Amino acid sequence: MNIQTERTVIRDFCEKDADDLYEILGDERAMEFLEPAYDYEKTKDFLKNFCMERKGAFACEYYGKVIGYILFNEYEPGVYEMGWVFNKEYWGKGLAYEACSALLNYGFAELGIHKVFAETVDGIKSVSLMQKLGMKCEGIQKSHTRDNNGKWCDVYLYGKLNEA
Repeated sequence: MNIQTERTVIRDFCEKDADDLYEILGDERAMEFLEPAYDYEKTKDFLKNFCMERKGAFACEYYGKVIGYILFNEYEPGVYEMGWVFNKEYWGKGLAYEACSALLNYGFAELGIHKVFAETVDGIKSVSLMQKLGMKCEGIQKSHTRDNNGKWCDVYLYGKLNEA
C-alpha cells in the first residue's frame, strides 16, 4: 500500500515506525476516546502483530514522520472498519481528513469495498470528521460503554456506502 496525497503518504507500517507510533498510542490525550495509553512494549507488540502481520492498519506519514495510525480492516467480505488516531502535534491541519479521504476513495475505487463503517465515543471531533468524510449516522448506542475514566458514554455509529 502506498497512497500519495498532497501532503501525506498512506503506507504499510514497518519496524522503524515504533517510536513515532509510540508518540501517538502512548499519549493519553490522543488515546482519550479509545483506551488507556500504551507503554512502549505494548506499542511494539501492537505494531508487529496487528499493524504488520495482520495488516489491519496503515501509517500516515507527513514529511518522513509517521503522524497517524489509520485502522482499515476488513470486518467481513466487502465491509471495512475504519478508525484513526493522530499525533496531537498535527491536529487541526486537515491531515486526518486528507489521509482518511484518500484511503476511503482507494477502498471504494480500487478494492471495490461495499461499505466502510466507524464508531466512536467522541461525539464532537471524531463525529465531525466522519461527517466530513461523507459518513452518515447509523445510530447512537446510549450509555453503551465506559470511557477511560469509567464514566458511561454513548457510542456513535457511522457508515458510508460505495455509491459508484
